[in-house]
Amino acid sequence: MDFKKYNPLENKIYQVLNHKGEVVNKDDIPSLNNDQLVYLYKMMLYTRIIDDKALSYQRQGRMLTYAPNTGQEAAQIGSAYAMDKDDWLVPAFRELGAWLVRGVPLKNIYLYWYGNEWGSHMPEGVKVLPVSVPIASQMQHATGIGMANNIKGEESVVVAYVGDGGTSHGDFHEALNFAAVFKSPVVFIIQNNQYAISTSRKIQTISENLAQKAVAYGLPGIVVDGNDMFAVYNATKEAIDRARNGQGPTLIEAYTYRLGAHTTSDDPTKYRDDKEVEEWREKDPFIRFRKYLVDNNVLDENWEVETKTNLEKEVMETFESIENNSDTEILDIFKYHYEKMTPQLQEQYDDYMSFLEGGK
Repeated sequence: MDFKKYNPLENKIYQVLNHKGEVVNKDDIPSLNNDQLVYLYKMMLYTRIIDDKALSYQRQGRMLTYAPNTGQEAAQIGSAYAMDKDDWLVPAFRELGAWLVRGVPLKNIYLYWYGNEWGSHMPEGVKVLPVSVPIASQMQHATGIGMANNIKGEESVVVAYVGDGGTSHGDFHEALNFAAVFKSPVVFIIQNNQYAISTSRKIQTISENLAQKAVAYGLPGIVVDGNDMFAVYNATKEAIDRARNGQGPTLIEAYTYRLGAHTTSDDPTKYRDDKEVEEWREKDPFIRFRKYLVDNNVLDENWEVETKTNLEKEVMETFESIENNSDTEILDIFKYHYEKMTPQLQEQYDDYMSFLEGGK
């Protein structure tokens, strides 16, 4: 693909599959074999099952507040699959599909949403930063990792995610500026799901699109159909290759939609119309990709049924093991922030333990 054909100032959007799963850009079908395509579909299926179960567990009072991913699977999985083994992933908090592709165990993911600090403790070799809830703060971390890679002479690239609301935060702009100036090998991905909690993208910024924000910092930007697995994969792959070749950062806007709530503490019916949601359901990335696979005789129905059954079983067993064995140690809440607790954290821990012991 050629980024120059999709200048964000011309408000063009890059697409390979339309919302019906039909090919609209035949030359840009990626050279992925059937096993790879089935893997991508399996990750989409896995993500949606995990999401549905997590919502159920939270509603039953068995899990803490959860941030759903339904509708954004292609934006996450397509981008993460374009990465190499040694590349870094820097998430916000709604990147379930990307975590799974990058090797984060489901146990860790559910531990985090269960309230256990060790959910953020990544296994050896999994180059994924912990969840970052303060909006857009992770963007500067990504730029810093990329700058460090350059200093150390390493070839790994950083892929960082932010929501549409994050583009209004100073951290976002500072990260882009520093990355551009120092040619930090970072691919910044905006998951534009149209709402920053209840703030619509339409009143978030007057810019025609969010990828235009790359222009001020002298780096390439592109808007892609975020519900199109192939478009996301191709754009991210191109941006990663560019970064690895010393050409610096790229900004990608994945134009998608959050079909569910912002989190389980949110009621989206308060700020958006059901008609809008139903219109976006017709663009569901899961249905779109599945239709393409079926039309091209890639997907086996028996495999799909068996795989879904096995994944559902795995998800339920994983959560039940956490629920029965994962009470958070009080000390972990205080000690996990730094290698060694600071005097202030030690004081807070001592005060809290004193409180639990009745003030003795």
